[in-house]
Amino acid sequence: MSGVGLFDAGAPRPLADRLRPRTLAEVVGQGHLLGPDGPIGRMVRTGHMISMILWGPPGCGKTTMARLLADATDLYFEPLSAIFSGVADLKRVFEAARGRRAMGQGTLLFVDEIHRFNKSQQDGFLPYVEDGTIVLVGATTENPSFELNAALLSRSQVFVLNRLTDSALNQLLDRAEAEMGRVLPLTPEAREALKAMADGDGRYMLNMAEALFQLPAEPLLDEKRLSGAIQRRMPVYDKKQDSHYNLISALHKSVRGSDCDAALYWMARMLAGGEDPTYLARRLVRMAVEDIGLADPQAMLVANAAWDTYERLGSPEGELALAQCVIYLATAPKSNAGYVAYKAATVSAKKSGSVPPPKHILNAPTGMMKDMGYGAGYAYDHDAPDGFSGQNYFPDGMERERFYEPVERGFEREISKRLAYWARLRGQRHGGGQ
Repeated sequence: MSGVGLFDAGAPRPLADRLRPRTLAEVVGQGHLLGPDGPIGRMVRTGHMISMILWGPPGCGKTTMARLLADATDLYFEPLSAIFSGVADLKRVFEAARGRRAMGQGTLLFVDEIHRFNKSQQDGFLPYVEDGTIVLVGATTENPSFELNAALLSRSQVFVLNRLTDSALNQLLDRAEAEMGRVLPLTPEAREALKAMADGDGRYMLNMAEALFQLPAEPLLDEKRLSGAIQRRMPVYDKKQDSHYNLISALHKSVRGSDCDAALYWMARMLAGGEDPTYLARRLVRMAVEDIGLADPQAMLVANAAWDTYERLGSPEGELALAQCVIYLATAPKSNAGYVAYKAATVSAKKSGSVPPPKHILNAPTGMMKDMGYGAGYAYDHDAPDGFSGQNYFPDGMERERFYEPVERGFEREISKRLAYWARLRGQRHGGGQ
């Protein structure tokens, strides 16, 4: 790699670049990986590097770590961006790495946004990783399980980098102030707000701090004036990727767990990230059916009404209907008895095959069908004194099965009483059978 150019030394450098760690010990927030007992820390200590995938949010140090790993292990650092590189670039890199290997030097190939490479491009790494021509360090913000080939994953180890904590962001701000020789012109409350605005992204926070250092030392900015001076970043959220599924899972499980405050929080997070409210509305209907069911039959009506209301009012007024629905569903009694019953009935239906219904409950619109016994012996339930005939509706020869077991919560308590009543009548009329 070429060194610093003739004019580079005098060129202005962003604060985030000037504060880039020079050793692995200076990297903040990733001690679980880089510490003495961390897996990457042990690799550096032993000098034995393996190919790896660094998975983490923006601004948590993936690129910096890769560069420092090369320095710490005397490997040649070869950076590549999957966004701007193609097959020709990969061939050039592999040939150069093979030449260096022949001269006794290894190559650490760092591929940023590695998930952007397609399947065939990812497959292209395999022989060079296997024979040790390169140590591959890929960086991605997306879930490797979904975005990377199984073959590449089997030859690499995935390490999860943390979103920078409040403590890690504090360390970065302290370093920035030491570098600039002055403190940020912020009140203590505004300093906390600045870290919240960074949303765990160290690079973004340092870029905001650099802008604040252009302001005079007095007066100090409070939270309101900080918001006017610095643009808050949008939450990290991609409607088609991992964060989308993580947050809807958090919302669904919060509703199932009857925590309406947590459910409202996750719904608000999704909406703030740009989620389509109609997607949320559809999922709320699913929650009403799957997790509340007949414990509160109104839940499905409320969910559908909230969906209709949103479509009539639009945003932002319609979102209040969705919020009210979330509160209703989270505070409703829960039951998945209907869901469990349906799955059990499905298993039984597949097992029993194509057995026909008993003839006595079949209609007989033709004379031939009457002669064949269709409808013979059918007992019309409304003719029974209690409106219940108790006859068999399962296929002939099939043992009666019990799929639905209502819970003792909400409206299903009443259903349980009804089922017990009919079971008692059925037993009286058929010698105790259920």
